[in-house]
Amino acid sequence: MSIYIAYLIIFLLGATPFFEVVGVIPIGVAAGLPAVPVAILAFAGNILTIWLLILMMDHVKKWMKNRKEKKGKDIPEKRQKRAANLWKKYGLPGLAILSPFLIGSHFGAILAMGFGGTRKRITFWMTISVTGWTIIMGIASYYGIDFLYQQTDRQGFLSEFIDLD
Repeated sequence: MSIYIAYLIIFLLGATPFFEVVGVIPIGVAAGLPAVPVAILAFAGNILTIWLLILMMDHVKKWMKNRKEKKGKDIPEKRQKRAANLWKKYGLPGLAILSPFLIGSHFGAILAMGFGGTRKRITFWMTISVTGWTIIMGIASYYGIDFLYQQTDRQGFLSEFIDLD
């Protein structure tokens, strides 16, 4: 397997809702890939899809409304209740910063739209959030995985399949 394919997978997983930078960076670093490119690609995948959601806000709202009507659900789901509580308690900054761990940043951006956030403010706070979590997870993964490798003599689960040098 080529290292480029591994990096493409990191980018695509970063763009996938609920994987995001919080999950993808530790996986990529544990696989034996260098932390900096993994963090950059996971960030790029995650933030680009969030920006795309925000850009297409009107279409997303319409799709969600149609989906909700088809399912016949008026009662908020568990994640939506959690997000509403975050919104009431901490506003848009709190929802943006906590959503990658609690409900997913993509879903957090969609709910922020539904709660009345503007495109500009949602874009700003979600960018701050994803940037911060990328830095935190990149550093934590680098040092945490490095510590584990020193204890076990392993070099990442992809090292047998691709040349990482």
